[in-house]
Amino acid sequence: MMDEGKYKLNYVYAEDFGTGYFKYGPITLRDKPYMVQSRGLFLRDLPESIKLLVPREVLERGVVVGDEIPKYLSSIRDAIRNLRYPLKDGIIRREDEDSWKITKELARYGFSQFYSDFSRRSDFRGFFLVVALSALAPDYMRDRMIEIHKELDNEFGGKLLQAVTIIDQPFAVAIAEKAVTCTVIEAGHGNIQLVPISYGPIREGIVALNRGGSEANAVTREVLKDSGYGDLAKDEYVIEIVKRTAGLVPKNLDEAIKKAKENPNRFSIRIKINPLVEVELKDTAWMRFLIGEVVFNPRHELFTSYIQQGRLVIEDATVGDMVFYGEMDLAEALITSIRRVPVEIQDKIMSTIILSGGAFNWSVPPGLEDVAVNSVDKVRIMVSERLPDLANRLSISMVKDPQFSVWKGAIIYGYALPGNVKWNERTKEGWYYLH
Repeated sequence: MMDEGKYKLNYVYAEDFGTGYFKYGPITLRDKPYMVQSRGLFLRDLPESIKLLVPREVLERGVVVGDEIPKYLSSIRDAIRNLRYPLKDGIIRREDEDSWKITKELARYGFSQFYSDFSRRSDFRGFFLVVALSALAPDYMRDRMIEIHKELDNEFGGKLLQAVTIIDQPFAVAIAEKAVTCTVIEAGHGNIQLVPISYGPIREGIVALNRGGSEANAVTREVLKDSGYGDLAKDEYVIEIVKRTAGLVPKNLDEAIKKAKENPNRFSIRIKINPLVEVELKDTAWMRFLIGEVVFNPRHELFTSYIQQGRLVIEDATVGDMVFYGEMDLAEALITSIRRVPVEIQDKIMSTIILSGGAFNWSVPPGLEDVAVNSVDKVRIMVSERLPDLANRLSISMVKDPQFSVWKGAIIYGYALPGNVKWNERTKEGWYYLH
């Protein structure tokens, strides 16, 4: 029989249930997992004529994910009601069966792309699965994830999974970065988690912000409307491309806007969506800075105006006993998090700040270095403005692949966690063996 280490080199599998994207795949993918949007389409309002064309097993499950969604989206009578995003704040409510169905379907969708190949291998006895969830996920969510994967294993004849474990997403980032004591700021599509870590997450120090990449998308939508592209502002695909291509993080928002308005040609940009569709921002080029700024600090009067007009929604939210702050800026959130941990380890916690997640994935175009910055410099500037002495002691870095660092860390964790560490019901750690 193959020893555990050699077996895991082929058969560790990780799932990162992000707020915007689901990343998944086995250790053999090395650095880059597969990825689909964290969403599902219910087939509740399909016309009878269309139902005849849908495979029976798909109709019985009643929900599709991934690249199956576009096939059916135009046939659904009420697409808005039936297209659901189950992890928009990283937490699924206990009674939200629709979201649990989508989550299960996402997992099945991932496994189906690999199982037929792996199952033909003579030494395959099931994956060691690592599920990465929000650090804010309640215990019932972890328990339900195990139940979902037990059900899927049964559907695959009991040969899909050997064992399951669960890891917090920020802790996975710390593992990927080989950081034992640090603070991870994980900025996803739906929220931002600030998690101090000392050989594991320090729960009392966690701070959550109720914004992320989705708010940058919302601002991008308003930029398109104000630039005369109201029709394109309805298309999420276009919004995502424009956000990634045009969005800028300012050193100082007021100064950046002033310079952009004085010299719009310098900041104008033309974005080719496809051979037929092009977007140009010229007179509204100053708004490029709003796209990046909203992730870091939505307290500026321009955002307040958007909120008052109903063009943007940024507000506090309470999930269980956790408050997700809407308008708290990132510097205040970081300082709040550090202050909540024991004083004797505060120096170590703040000495290494790791930024991760797609909502931190901003670049500085050549020639705009005087007004635009990356995420690392933005956080350092913001902290310096509040507590200069603290800023001098911070070592802030960005992970190499912001979108995939959670998945990578989960894979490393699955390989390193010994097989004889069994599931502990109290701590929700260890391997839960299915057979």
